[in-house]
Amino acid sequence: MAKLSIITINYNDKKGLKKTLESVVSQTYDEYEFIVIDGGSTDGSKDLILEYADKISYWVSENDNGVFHAMNKGIKVATGDFVIFMNGGDTFYSEATLSQVVPELNSQFDIYYGDNYKESGNSKRLKTYPEHLQFSFFYTSSLNHQSTFIRKSLFEEHFYYNEEYKIASDWEFFAYVICHKNVPYKYLKKTISVYDFNGISSNPKFSEVFHKEKSQSIQKYFPTFIKDYENVNELNSKRFIQFQYIKKYSFSWKVLKLILSIMLLFLPKISNEMKKE
Repeated sequence: MAKLSIITINYNDKKGLKKTLESVVSQTYDEYEFIVIDGGSTDGSKDLILEYADKISYWVSENDNGVFHAMNKGIKVATGDFVIFMNGGDTFYSEATLSQVVPELNSQFDIYYGDNYKESGNSKRLKTYPEHLQFSFFYTSSLNHQSTFIRKSLFEEHFYYNEEYKIASDWEFFAYVICHKNVPYKYLKKTISVYDFNGISSNPKFSEVFHKEKSQSIQKYFPTFIKDYENVNELNSKRFIQFQYIKKYSFSWKVLKLILSIMLLFLPKISNEMKKE
C-alpha cells in the first residue's frame, strides 16, 4: 500500500489549524506521515502544534516566503509516495476518508482527485469535477489540492510550486503535468475534503492577480492557447454573464435588443474582417 504524507501549512490561524489538526488525527486510517509547516506564527499556533506533537511526524515554526514556499518546504521533507495538502482550516470530509481512499492509491496513476465542499461562513457548497480533464477545464477551473493526492516524484521530475506566484502556482502545476506531460490521473468519485473558502485564492479582490499569473503560465507552457484563454476569459466576464442572464427573460431580452439595434445605427458597420474573427 502506498505511503501518504499529509502536509499542513499555517500562519497565524490558530483556530483554523486546530480544526485541521483534529480532522487529521481523528482519521480511522492512521498509517500516514503528518507534516506541519508553520510560518513563525505569533498567535499561539506553535503552542497548539506542541500539544499535538506526538501525532505529528515533522513540524517547524519559522519565517518563510509565503504559501508556496511553505508548501515546497513540506514536499521536500515528505517521505510518502503521495502528498496531500490539508492547510489551516481545511478538513477531511469524514473520519473514514483516508480509509476509503488510501487503498486505491497505487502505481497506475500519478494524481488522484475527488470532490470537495467549499465552506464560507454558513455557506457550504459541493464542488464536483469531471472524470476526464482537458485543457478547456483549466481555462476556468483547477483541481483543489485539499482533495488531490499527488505522487511526490512529480515535483522532483518536473518542478516545485512557483514561489514567485501568490495564487496560481498549484494551477500551473496541475495544468502542466496533466495537459503538457500527460501524467496518468484518476477521478475518485467521492468527496475528500471540506475546503476553507476564506483564503487568499478565493478572495475576489485577488482575481486580477490570479488571471495575470495564469496568463504568464500559459505564455510559458501553452503559448498556442493564449488567444483561446483571452476569449474564454471574456466570455466569463461579469458583463457577459449579465447579458446571458437577461436573455432568459423574453421581455427584457427584447428591450435590450432594441436598445442595441438603436446604438448600432450610430456606429460604423462591422467589417468583413471583424465578422471572420
